[in-house]
Parts: sequence; C-alpha cells; structure tokens
Amino acid sequence: MAKYDAVVVGSGNSGLIAAIRLQLAGKKTLLIEQHNLPGGCATSFRRGRFEIEPSLHELCDVGSESNPGEIRELFDELGVKVNWVECPDCFRVISKYSDGTPMDVTMPHGEKEFTDKMEYYVPGSRKKMEELFELYNEIKEGTSYTSKCAGHADSNVMKANYPNMLRTGAYTVNQVFKAMKMPQKCQDILSTYWGYLGVDMNHLSFIHYASMMQRYVNKGAYIPAHTSHELATAMVERFRELGGEIWFNCRAEKFLFNGDKLCGVETSMGKVECDMALPNIHPDIVYGKMVPKELVPVREKKKYALRKGNYSARMFTAYFCLDCDYKELGIENYSYFLAGSSDSEKEYKQILGGVESNEYCIALCINVANPDASPKGTSIVSFTTLGSPVDWDNVSEKDYVALKEKTVDKMLKMFKDKAGVDLSGHIEEVSIASPWTFARYLNVPEGAVYGSEVVGWDNMMPRMMTLALDFPVKGLRPIGAAGPRGDGYSGCMITGNIVAKLAIKDLNEWAKEA
Repeated sequence: MAKYDAVVVGSGNSGLIAAIRLQLAGKKTLLIEQHNLPGGCATSFRRGRFEIEPSLHELCDVGSESNPGEIRELFDELGVKVNWVECPDCFRVISKYSDGTPMDVTMPHGEKEFTDKMEYYVPGSRKKMEELFELYNEIKEGTSYTSKCAGHADSNVMKANYPNMLRTGAYTVNQVFKAMKMPQKCQDILSTYWGYLGVDMNHLSFIHYASMMQRYVNKGAYIPAHTSHELATAMVERFRELGGEIWFNCRAEKFLFNGDKLCGVETSMGKVECDMALPNIHPDIVYGKMVPKELVPVREKKKYALRKGNYSARMFTAYFCLDCDYKELGIENYSYFLAGSSDSEKEYKQILGGVESNEYCIALCINVANPDASPKGTSIVSFTTLGSPVDWDNVSEKDYVALKEKTVDKMLKMFKDKAGVDLSGHIEEVSIASPWTFARYLNVPEGAVYGSEVVGWDNMMPRMMTLALDFPVKGLRPIGAAGPRGDGYSGCMITGNIVAKLAIKDLNEWAKEA
C-alpha cells in the first residue's frame, strides 16, 4: 500500500482547496478523482465551436484587488492564480410584487448604490435598508470569525462583537424581516436570491441568506475569464507545484479501518494507506455505503432520520449557443430572475409540484460579463430551474427526452413573454442537463448539488457549532456542499479550507502522541 498523511476524495471546489491546504502544511496528500478531469461542477464542455460553462453563474466574496473578499484572500494565501472578470449588477428580476402589480427591477452592486436604488423603487425605505445592511455586515464579520476559528469560536467574543448574529441565528429570513418591519416591496425585491440557496424565505436561515447577500452586494460578483474549469486547473497546478499527487480515473470504493480509526481507502486502483480522509461526497453516501455499518455514528444516523432525505435543490439547466451577438436579441442584463410571483414559498411549492406548475427560472447570458466567452458574433444563454421529484423520480427512459424538452420549451417561452427575448431561429447548439445528469456526473443523491437543505436545526450556525466537537469517526472528515457553509462555489471552498485546518490539527496532535 502507498502511504499518505491524507487522502482527499473528489476534486470539486471543496476537495481542491482542502488538498492545497493540507499539502501547504507539509502533509503528504493524495487527491483522487473518478473523472478524467478535475473540478466537479467547476469544469466546462464543448458543443461544436462553443466551450460552455456548466454551473457557475457568479462567484460571491471575490472582490477587487483593492477591496478583496474572503475567496480572493484565500486564493492569494494558497497561491492560486485566476483571471477574474467582474459581473455587472446584482440581478434583474421580472415578476410581480405581493400586491399583484408588475415588478421589473435591476439592482446594482455596492451597499450605497443598492440602498439608493431600493429607495428609488420603494420610496421611504432607506432607513430600513441601512439597518438591514448594518445587520448584514455584522453577520458577515461573525461568519468570517467563526470560519477562521474552525469551529472553536470564543462565546464571549461572539456575545461582545456579534450579538445580533446570535440573536437572529434561530430565525428565518421572513421572520427577521417581519421583526424589522421591512416594507413589503423591499422584501419582494430582496427575496430574489432565494433560488441560489434552494430554500424559500419562510424556511431559509437568515444567517445563511444574510451572509450571501452581504458578500454579493458589497464585494460584487465575479467569474473566471475561461469558465470555471480555469478555477479547477489553477488549483490543480498549485497542488502539484506543492508536491501533491493526483490519481484521475480513480474511484473510492470504501474507507478502511483499524478498529475504530480510519487507516486507508480502498480505490479502483488499489488500497491506499492514510491517517486522514476528506471525502468530498454527500454524507449519506459516505456513511450509507463506504463505512462499515457498526462504525456509522449515532449522530449521523439521527441526522439522517431527521432530514428524511430532505435534499436541497435538484438542478435542471439548459445551455443555448446562439449564432448572433446577444445585443441583436435585445438582451440587456447578465442575469434575469423570472418568476410568477415574489412569494418564494409559493414558487417553491409550485416547483415541487412539477413542470406544469413551475413558473421559476434564471436566465443568464455570460457574454454580457465576458464578451470573449464565445466566438465573435455569437453568444451563450443558459436557463436554470429546480427539478421536482414529481417529474424526475419516476420518469421512464421512454419519456425522459420529452420531459427535458417540455421543461426547456417552458423556460424559452417564459424568457420571451417576460423579458421580450426570443431565441428561436438563432440556436446553433443546445445541451440539456436534468437532475439525473447532475446525479450521474457529480455522484450526488437525486441531482441535489447543494447537499441537504440548510434549514432549521441543520442551518449554518448549528453546522458551525458542531465543528468544535470531536468528529464521530476518527480520521474521517467529510467536506463539500453538505458542510457547515452550505452550498455554492464559495461556500464549498470555505468549508474545504475550514475542515482541512481541523484535519491538520488532528494530524499534528496524533504525531505528537506517537
């Protein structure tokens, strides 16, 4: 058996960051990946003359060189070099206000600019928005502090510096908005980003939402110049530069134990000996298939029973490569959030009801941010919505293609009716990814790329608090979208960094004991 200090399973965003952090700390690290390319969601694929971004809409908390966010700071600290492109505006949302009147709103980046624009759309809202950003900023600082403490935050520091973060920790977004007496039209506009987290505002943890919103508004949003595959390759290059080893086309089959302590990983390329394993795999798969039943901790069994398979958003995305410039089609914005109403709970229920009732999607034209994202005189538009178990759990092979096409036709019509943009007659290439595409490619249950819903007892704060506890299986620390910082690229990267630091601490302590 080859011997390593640590084995990271899966080269997604969380796994790549964790592998670099471990190797940078002097730990001999092996990264294994079942695909022949790194990145997981952070990748690209080709259709004809187009290279397509499969998943990244925009990355928050990058920030500019003069006003860096946590992700830029993390990349600089780890020595990862990426060419960043800034995205214009936060979002454009075309929907209806709660009172039924039409909503067509475009919100900019920047706390002052965002507040000014909200005052324009909702006169008299400035004071409440200033109070909201004060709370956002405290929560952002608090989550940054807890991340740096890797689960060992000082309660006295939290009470002294972040009291409102603690006060709102058990509440949902709408509960906090109601307590603040936030004007309803402000709530309607602010609810736009719920789709990025896959949970409606009546159930979404306020801390999770506030943490994301603060970063998007204050630091702007960025994408790599050469698709998210640039992220993956930049991290792989840095890992190898540090002496790390990668095995592609290698699948982890199960984790090996000496008594109750992990001692290795059995892979499709043979057994590997190690003291620590960090699987970038959903915990339900880790504990359900890869760990001996007698070693599955009671804590994880209880979490599984409480979640009852409560997986987060099941993704459906369609990619259209067009034979003309986006300006010719009348596309004005980078991202369009299209919905039947601003009631996120209603929209989520309609999504879960199936394609017939689903009135929600996000349309994105990458060329608005990056004109060089496709050949000159062309453009790429993608549509993303959430897939319902009603549609996809029991779809037959015979009906699979028809269901994909039906979903796409509805999103194309929505874009035409709401934004006035008709793509018909200009589609040169098309590719459609259903929840089962994501399930197969990413090895995630039911295509739920965000892991489990970050809600209630399983929201961001409890997840961060449990990091201070001893991990239930010695030598095994799962990472990824089901981790403490939840879903999305930046959340996975932060989780990978936090858990890798904890793994380094464990390895150092075990070395002293030996």
